[in-house]
Amino acid sequence: MTEHKSDFIKTVVDRGYLHQCTDMDALDKLATDGIVSAYIGFDCTASSLHVGSLLPIMMLRILQQSGHKPIVLMGGGTTMVGDPSGKDESRQLLNEEKINANMASIKEVFSRFLKFGDGPTDAVMVNNSDWLKELNYIEFLRDYGKHFSINRMLSFDSVKLRLEREQTLSFLEFNYMILQAYDFLELNRRSKCALQMGGSDQWGNIVNGVELTRRVDGKETFGLTTPLLTTASGAKMGKTASGAVWLNADMLSPYDYWQYWRNTEDGDVGRFLKLFTELSIEEIAELGKLEGAEINEAKKKLAFEATAMAHGIDAANAAAETAKKTFEEGKLGSDLPSFDIAKSDLDAGVQMFDALCRAELCTSNGEAKRLIKGGGARLNDKQITSETETITSADLNQDGVIKLSSGKKRHALLRAV
Repeated sequence: MTEHKSDFIKTVVDRGYLHQCTDMDALDKLATDGIVSAYIGFDCTASSLHVGSLLPIMMLRILQQSGHKPIVLMGGGTTMVGDPSGKDESRQLLNEEKINANMASIKEVFSRFLKFGDGPTDAVMVNNSDWLKELNYIEFLRDYGKHFSINRMLSFDSVKLRLEREQTLSFLEFNYMILQAYDFLELNRRSKCALQMGGSDQWGNIVNGVELTRRVDGKETFGLTTPLLTTASGAKMGKTASGAVWLNADMLSPYDYWQYWRNTEDGDVGRFLKLFTELSIEEIAELGKLEGAEINEAKKKLAFEATAMAHGIDAANAAAETAKKTFEEGKLGSDLPSFDIAKSDLDAGVQMFDALCRAELCTSNGEAKRLIKGGGARLNDKQITSETETITSADLNQDGVIKLSSGKKRHALLRAV
């Protein structure tokens, strides 16, 4: 096996980030000889990124810590089209105002992971709307359309899998890979960007960009992808029964974020410690040896390190303390998610299934009733089995709150106001 020389490639390989690379040896040499500028694109389809985007964010962080320059490409232009990769249907198209609002909200996430500025290895953020909106369609087709083979584009997984499932692929979405390839060419021209990174589902789009830059400008560029992450049980990263695991604190509390990592499956702990923390390989190896009940200590370490990176050490400490009080000491942790409920509503009585929805432990009355029927609902740590159970002001504790639980791991407080 080739021994890599650059810190960047060594880290990518050792920690399990590598899936494919267009020319690993040449990229390794480039990263050894000087500073490499590399980008990853993020579309603005929501007001926050979720944990599914954390792997590429970590790649940019590793790139910078290895002495290279990260470029965060915000897809103000491509979000208007929609990436078909991994999708069974077209994305809902957003207007420019909504895209810009989402972009502004997403930006704050990156400042926690990357150092931005004007230095040679400081991260920069750019918006592909700056060049895509100015394109003349006829000129664009004439100058660049000849470099794309429809036959080959149909062979890429992002297109082929959609067609095999007999799902409609619009001509609008089909253009996405051309626009992404053009992004790479434009960034190479503007910022001497030599590397595009992304998830494995982006491989075809990335290769298109590498080849377009070579054919049009005669420049050598590279592509590198990370594995498509699933949990040990086969679930997709970033999704839970209660919804997406958002990176913005206003969409998911640091405590809930901590809990997401604390509930990692046993078989994923070692791998996630490598990918989502900066603990040394040696320390991770020691934590990986833990078995049985002791593996929970490794999960707590994962939860703390991941939360500290995304939300700060204070938030990680507060979440850990709340979890300790809630699960180990049987107390109410101050950092538990809390929701206001009118005192007058409690005086009149609120049905348990409605209360579970108000506390966002269930997404519908039907789901809440199934939880109660299955024995997974608790009121102040007491199991509730009747779908007609009603909570009242009498259930408030001395602090004026009611503790609701879904299973053993999800808890919330209703606070009378």
